[in-house]
Amino acid sequence: MMEPAAAYGAAKAGKLAFDPVAFFTHPRTILRLLSWVFSMVVFSCIVNEGYVNIGSERLLCVFNKNADACNFGVTVGVACFLASAFFLLLDAVFPSFSSLTDRRRAVLLDLVCSGVASFLWFVGFCFLANQWQATSPDELPLSQGADAARAAIAFCFFSIITWTVLTLSALRRFLSGSHASLFTWQHLDTAPGHGPAAGHARATPYPIANGATIVTTKPYQAPPFTETLDPQKLTQQQHRPVAPAF
Repeated sequence: MMEPAAAYGAAKAGKLAFDPVAFFTHPRTILRLLSWVFSMVVFSCIVNEGYVNIGSERLLCVFNKNADACNFGVTVGVACFLASAFFLLLDAVFPSFSSLTDRRRAVLLDLVCSGVASFLWFVGFCFLANQWQATSPDELPLSQGADAARAAIAFCFFSIITWTVLTLSALRRFLSGSHASLFTWQHLDTAPGHGPAAGHARATPYPIANGATIVTTKPYQAPPFTETLDPQKLTQQQHRPVAPAF
């Protein structure tokens, strides 16, 4: 089935100039920036203070000495850090896409990546929290890396929230391909006679025959030419004698 030209906001492509204020104040952009910051906090905490030296020259992961926990946190953090930057750039150039196919693929890519990121952050949060709970205080003299571990776990949880909201936003855009306002951070001007303002147009009545009126919300459209007929005249015409035919 062919989709309309206005699907995924393609009808507005290239018609509006880039507005930095509108872009950076859009809720989706704010979520991208928060996800970008949260990812950076997670992997930087693990890289900088997530490994401690306990009685040897070998660095051990603070999460129950499980190197897989630290590696998983760093990998997911770096991947989502890059993904946030990529989709932030994609959102900036998305209004300029005139191809319906490119717009649909971009929305689908956003949906898939956001969903995968939400799942990975959920797994990472459960994994790191479990390994931190299994870590005994004796394994961390002077609580080395404790604050970094707690910060990494907390921002894993925050990342679940932001990426889940982004997933729902992408799903809504994918399912509502005909609503152009969902696909751009730009302010779209509503055409006259369309949009919410059209529903509040004042009703304008005009008279027709027999004293009845027609109510219309389009005051600039003149009614068709009508002739006011008197019911008595109609009755007289019906009972007028007809000459016999020869």
